[in-house]
Amino acid sequence: MKSRLRNMIDLPLPSHEGWGRGRRPVINVSWHDAKDYAAWLSTETGKRYRLPTESEWEYAARSGAKQEVWAGTSQKSEIEKYAVSANNSDTRTAEVGTKRANGFQLHDLSGNVWEWVEDCWHDNYLQAPADGLAWMEANNGNCALRVLRGGSWSNKPVNLRASFRYRFNADFRNDLIGFCLVQDLP
Repeated sequence: MKSRLRNMIDLPLPSHEGWGRGRRPVINVSWHDAKDYAAWLSTETGKRYRLPTESEWEYAARSGAKQEVWAGTSQKSEIEKYAVSANNSDTRTAEVGTKRANGFQLHDLSGNVWEWVEDCWHDNYLQAPADGLAWMEANNGNCALRVLRGGSWSNKPVNLRASFRYRFNADFRNDLIGFCLVQDLP
């Protein structure tokens, strides 16, 4: 792992599908890529970065409000103001932060790209941790599959809901998937 982190700067960048980089979200990254990047960034900066837990991601998307259906709104008529979806994406990602922020001033939690979170896949929330920690192997967790949240530029609003979850193999990459990181404060 250390040698991979030391050489991460020399690794080829993931494909951006010809859409450009700049302020667009990273795409074509696996869960392992996201974890490696968080570890590398932590080493480079001396600060701790990591993938959010599924619980943290949903809390942030809803701005702490249980009734918020999408990140920023509960009104379907307003979703295009807050999210990049199949309805307004021009079949590609958009620059980050071009839509309205939610109540926590966070952008792009609904739509643009699916975001990897730390947790292993569970079919439901029965016996899920109540403390916000990542849910790993306990209670039949499948860690070969990892959880994705938020929906992407190719999804309809129903799949962008803050409660909607999906899963893929931890090695899977495509142009619908990216990640966001959280920084642990001292």
